[in-house]
Amino acid sequence: MKVKDLMSKKLFTVGPEDMLDKVFYLFNFEAIRHLPVVEKGKVVGVLSDRDLKKILGPRKKVFTNKADGTQFTVHARKVRTIMSRGLTTIGPDEQAADAAAIMAKKKIGCLPVVKKNKLVGMITSTDILRAYVKLSHEVNKMFKNLE
Repeated sequence: MKVKDLMSKKLFTVGPEDMLDKVFYLFNFEAIRHLPVVEKGKVVGVLSDRDLKKILGPRKKVFTNKADGTQFTVHARKVRTIMSRGLTTIGPDEQAADAAAIMAKKKIGCLPVVKKNKLVGMITSTDILRAYVKLSHEVNKMFKNLE
């Protein structure tokens, strides 16, 4: 099974100069966990929901306008200040097992899929888990039919 068989092709992207409120919106309203950061047509980083969560939290100055006495805010920061750089990518014709091995070894949740220096998709650990579950059910069915 190849990466192109599992990857997401419909992608949302952000630029390094975009504000984090855009990222917050995309994570929450588009139900995604990873965003490729693209500059001049080239992937320059990745932003995960965990990257964003690291900078969220109560303000140092506590306001009492909410029931619990705290206020959560997205700081006026740009994507480039928290995106992961030095990313690892994979090609669409590579084996999905190789993508899984890379993600496990590097302890990352996604790989941008790049062909000829152009972002063509994204493969995530969730994509690979879905494929595993599907294959596992198919194998179990085959063994039941043999009995």
